[in-house]
Amino acid sequence: MIRTFLITTLLSISVMVNDQTNKTSYVNPMIGTGGHGHVFLGANVPFGFVQLGPTEYTHGWDWCSGYHYSDSLMIGFGHLHLSGTGVGDLGDVALLPIADANQTVVRFSHENEIAKPGYYAIKLRNPNVLVELTATQRVGMHRYTFGGDVKRGMLRLDLEQGIGWDRVQKSQIAQENATTITGCRVSNGWAKRQQVFFVAEFSSPVKLTEQRKDTIGIIDVSDVSKPLLVKVALSSVSVENAKQNMRAELGGWDFAATVSAADAAWERELSKIEIETADDAVREIFYTAMYHSMTAPSVFNDVNGEYYGADLKTHQGDFTNYTTLSLWDTYRAAHPLQTLIHPEKQADIAKTFVNIYQQQGKLPVWHLMGNETDCMVGNPAIPVLADLVLKGYVTDKEGAYEAMRGSALLDERGLNLLKEYGYLPFDKHEGGETVAKGLEYALADACVAKVAKLLGKKKDYQYFLKRSQSYRIYFDPKTQFVRGVGSNGAFHEPFNPYQSDGEHKDYTEGNAWQYTWLVPHDVHGLVGLFPNEGQFITKLDSLFIVEGNLGENAPPDISGLIGQYAHGNEPSHHILYLYNYVGQPWKGAKLIRQTMSQLYSNQVDGLSGNEDVGQMSAWYILSAMGLYQVEPAGGKYIIGSPILDGAKVDVGDGKTFSIITKDNSSENIYVQSAKLNGKPYTKSYIMFNDIKKGGVLELQMGNQPSSWGTKKNDRP
Repeated sequence: MIRTFLITTLLSISVMVNDQTNKTSYVNPMIGTGGHGHVFLGANVPFGFVQLGPTEYTHGWDWCSGYHYSDSLMIGFGHLHLSGTGVGDLGDVALLPIADANQTVVRFSHENEIAKPGYYAIKLRNPNVLVELTATQRVGMHRYTFGGDVKRGMLRLDLEQGIGWDRVQKSQIAQENATTITGCRVSNGWAKRQQVFFVAEFSSPVKLTEQRKDTIGIIDVSDVSKPLLVKVALSSVSVENAKQNMRAELGGWDFAATVSAADAAWERELSKIEIETADDAVREIFYTAMYHSMTAPSVFNDVNGEYYGADLKTHQGDFTNYTTLSLWDTYRAAHPLQTLIHPEKQADIAKTFVNIYQQQGKLPVWHLMGNETDCMVGNPAIPVLADLVLKGYVTDKEGAYEAMRGSALLDERGLNLLKEYGYLPFDKHEGGETVAKGLEYALADACVAKVAKLLGKKKDYQYFLKRSQSYRIYFDPKTQFVRGVGSNGAFHEPFNPYQSDGEHKDYTEGNAWQYTWLVPHDVHGLVGLFPNEGQFITKLDSLFIVEGNLGENAPPDISGLIGQYAHGNEPSHHILYLYNYVGQPWKGAKLIRQTMSQLYSNQVDGLSGNEDVGQMSAWYILSAMGLYQVEPAGGKYIIGSPILDGAKVDVGDGKTFSIITKDNSSENIYVQSAKLNGKPYTKSYIMFNDIKKGGVLELQMGNQPSSWGTKKNDRP
């Protein structure tokens, strides 16, 4: 009976999405649900607020999204989830079919599970119920088909359980009429004061037969002879707004049409890049990466424009407000990718940032559901906002600049020490990690300087340019590593470049081997700190060969190792492209191909580190096409070694930019020559403005290194 259910469901879903050559048919949402991927599994639409999917008990770090492939026990189908984070939260407003009122968990098997973009299904055994889920931006839709042996249908409405460290503070459940239940949940977790209001509408009469502490509701279903449909709309503002969201987005009860609409929404976004490859696994990894890259930032306002602001007050906006801003991760590749394929969203993302600055006094660091978590280090919103200004997506450049400048001149998180000493002394700053923080501040300051220069603010330009050079203070010419520096100017002792733990650690989720290269804003300046270019190259070569003990308390984020290069964590992501800056792009090409081939796969553990809200996937998308933006702002995309035979990118305004890789293969990984719009192109990088104009970049590949891109004038 179970298998019949699943076959019938598969057939019905294939009819809903119609064409098996659609990009959505290449997406495998299971990639990254195992290992340390931490990805969300369930039903959502691109950048949607509602992310409806299964939630399990949290058993540690690998359950940050609420689901891990190794598990087989489910506690509910929650409407909010995170994807790829290193901290767990959300899981709000969960429904679960149960066999009796005391049941809190159901067992499931992956054999009875289906996941596609915008659709998730699982066949449960006790109770015998087929659960199907789909979603719009602000509404989740459930369909429960009860087996013939089910005599009494029941659902458990759970406002108590959250994911990870989330704990409910206040909640309310009320039955308004025979088919409507409303309520709210206020919780404390990673987001210190998260609030969500909901309205649940049922296709058949139900009865709230039992309530426990306003956090648990037992719902009796009146008729189990036909599928029960449930629509749950969310709002961060009010129940009334949730009702408006419901009326605007999902007024009817057509489950199949809702699945088709979700599939169509994904198809539109996935079709922004058309690829050519003979490798089915590469195609699956690529389009799944695109799918994962569009889980966040997520829409965070109601259809009437109201949203829960960073000051924890209700605001009215005339734009799309966003949340889930994992900026320390995503400024590196996810946002540069978005500027290429989602130009229509960039003005609103910039406005979201500026409004957060106005409401909380600084740009977002890691923003979640209206709350500043202050997670991770540096000023990671500055590179993103500066990049949007420099790429022409921001109308109010002065307002954006003030937000960047104001955030950089605060006295919090070590910035006071930066202003006093010119760097962060490890013996003056509580919390350690001063090298990582100092390097992140330096690259953000370089971005402020670029915008100051654009706006003609000469004094500010000089000030922030000087601060951006503070990375030099951490560089020890004797060991050729960046190291902690005390208030007396002496380097931190003892020193082990492999260690990533200890009482006074100087790095964030990394070690000296990995952080020495975190100067993406001034690569040539970093090269100049070595006795000569050759020694820089030798040191860079060594990174991918040396092995050492990270320490028994090293964070699990340091993963996906090639030597000491750690692809599973973001600070390493630009390093492979540094070879272009010193005229040896072929070395980078070999390592880029190795990373794509060995550290990404189409299996459940197909990511070498946690997804980090799209960053791991964005690296693959850009690198597979042969591009990567190393410098945090300004739009200089370094040319690597595309694994695809071709890629056609919709860059907006009716224009496309194509990359054609001739004679590409697993052996022909080196660029021999290039043409841009039919003319010889010798540079090993290409600018954003040239991409946005549309055109064709042709790369002739071969199996031996060449002189292409090696001359000083052709280097980035």
